[in-house]
Amino acid sequence: MNKFDYFIILAEMRTGSNFLEMNINALDGVTCHGEAFNPAFVGYPKTDQILGIGLDEREKDPQRLIDAIKADHDLGGFRFFNDHDPRVLNTCLTDPRCAKIVLTRNPVDSFVSWKIAQATGQWKLTNATHSKSLQITFDADAFEIHLETIQAFQVRVLNTMQKTGQTAFYINYDDLRDVEIMNGLAMFLGTSARLPNINKKLKKQNPEPLSEKVSNFDQMQAALARIDRFDLSRTPHFEPRRGPAIPTYFAAAKSPLLYMPLRSGPDDAIKKWLADLDGTTPDNLLEKFSQKTLRQWKWQHKGHRSFAVLRHPLARAHAAFCDRILFDEPGSFPEIRATLRKVHKLPIPPQAPDTNYDETTHKTAFIAFLKFLRNNLSAQTSIRVDPTWASQLTLLQGMADFAMPDMIMREDQLKQELDILALRVGIANEPALIETAHPHHHRLVAIYDKAVEAAAYDAYRRDYAAFGFGDLF
Repeated sequence: MNKFDYFIILAEMRTGSNFLEMNINALDGVTCHGEAFNPAFVGYPKTDQILGIGLDEREKDPQRLIDAIKADHDLGGFRFFNDHDPRVLNTCLTDPRCAKIVLTRNPVDSFVSWKIAQATGQWKLTNATHSKSLQITFDADAFEIHLETIQAFQVRVLNTMQKTGQTAFYINYDDLRDVEIMNGLAMFLGTSARLPNINKKLKKQNPEPLSEKVSNFDQMQAALARIDRFDLSRTPHFEPRRGPAIPTYFAAAKSPLLYMPLRSGPDDAIKKWLADLDGTTPDNLLEKFSQKTLRQWKWQHKGHRSFAVLRHPLARAHAAFCDRILFDEPGSFPEIRATLRKVHKLPIPPQAPDTNYDETTHKTAFIAFLKFLRNNLSAQTSIRVDPTWASQLTLLQGMADFAMPDMIMREDQLKQELDILALRVGIANEPALIETAHPHHHRLVAIYDKAVEAAAYDAYRRDYAAFGFGDLF
């Protein structure tokens, strides 16, 4: 009897997972069903179902699709990325009857390839004469977020394997064209089928060296040089639910003050205040810390103080809704918006609101989003819990993995509390604080009533209880 009932390929975009799937499917009696738990589709963008299970059925009960794959006559499996349905991951990782295949690639190579694919729209290549390529500009901030995300995912996989006494088959992107390694994978899966050769129908895209694919290659090298790979890979206190998000912290240019943002909070106002404190501009604030550089900053600034700012859960959810879902601004999530419309049936416009988008429409859309958040924060949806709308209690618990803020302030009392903070580090003439409310806060004021507050309370009960929040107005 085969020791496995099914398999999961744990990978990321642009790591060669399509190529791996194609060669796995060339093995007699083995079938990989694509991205079976992608929140936006089942298996592949243009398919409606897998083994009779459609998108709606999978969304309601992902276990049904797992059971169907296990019951199929072939040894079945699927590809799984870090942003796929989180309800499935723990089920598969803790199941010894599920074979784990971990596919990795140099994260710089995969990041650059991902950005080129986004820019060209070409995600697969079967004919080299149709290849599309262009140079991209390397974004160091986006890469650090990318790196932090995939490393956290890989650590979770590794730790679960260790805690449950299991092992996985690890394969690197550069090994995918080695037929002996692929046949070793077949042996690991317990099938007698073997590949006579590698199916090379899919072509390697953008085979040029990085120096030819990145327009600011020198800047990229400088940005990568400051990343301490050993510190980034240290995770003795890592909690899978939420990390400390150290790269998002800001420190004053001169004063010993460190701001630890809770996403979707009054960041712009606080950055301006920190800059005014030292007579400089927000561009001169210290940022992009790693654990190593933040420790160094702390050693160099004796008597330092750190702080975070709580925003009312309703105001914060509204800020996240406007910034990430409703408007087409930098940092928005158009793919999640599309999934919210298609899968969760949220009455939100497909693009940024036009003149027909009135207060009544906004209220209906926002309440629907709050109801989605109630399910999302309870692990009842396939969409990730993004830090911009994760509960503030969870974010603070993640910060505690490295260090708690010295002060946890409240937005509605921020001026007084910042004055106290400045005095604690010896600054008597503290600057004025600009308006902290979100630019679209007036929209929330216009639609506010008890129903809106109740929907926010249902989504953020833990924050209301933990921090004593009452009604916003």
